[in-house]
Amino acid sequence: MKRNLSLIAASALVAISFNSFAGGNHGGGHDAGGAKGHGSAESAIGQPGQAGKVTRTINVEMADTMRFTPANIAAKQGETIRFVIKNSGQVKHEFSLGTEAELKEHYETMKKFPEMEHDEPSKISLAPGKQGEIIWQFTKAGDINFACLYPGHYDAGMKGQVKVAKK
Repeated sequence: MKRNLSLIAASALVAISFNSFAGGNHGGGHDAGGAKGHGSAESAIGQPGQAGKVTRTINVEMADTMRFTPANIAAKQGETIRFVIKNSGQVKHEFSLGTEAELKEHYETMKKFPEMEHDEPSKISLAPGKQGEIIWQFTKAGDINFACLYPGHYDAGMKGQVKVAKK
């Protein structure tokens, strides 16, 4: 009986550890400055936005042609945008905001763990036919990138850019 309980406890611990990592909440600086849904930690790309402060909504389509529509978006510094993202394809896609360096680093992680999904404010993974949203405040002027980081998608050109104009 003791041996069975130990085995069950060890199995549960392994499952919890694996799910914590594979579930997308994997740390390593991929989550827009450590925000992880807890308020307004600002990063190089801005901060999670508040629904009550959304100034406009932009619909973004992800397709199996490995393209986002639109791929180029204009924003103003300080603006909070609701991105309504739809996966119109037949395979999983994701929308991930970040600097080019962050996206490339995360892409390398995704190559090692291709089934990783995200629960971070700046990222969303969507199954075929599904829709979700990200609310983001662009606090700094400059170019913010977005991409699908599933293996092969980024290399195939599934990326875009938000050009944030100074106030």
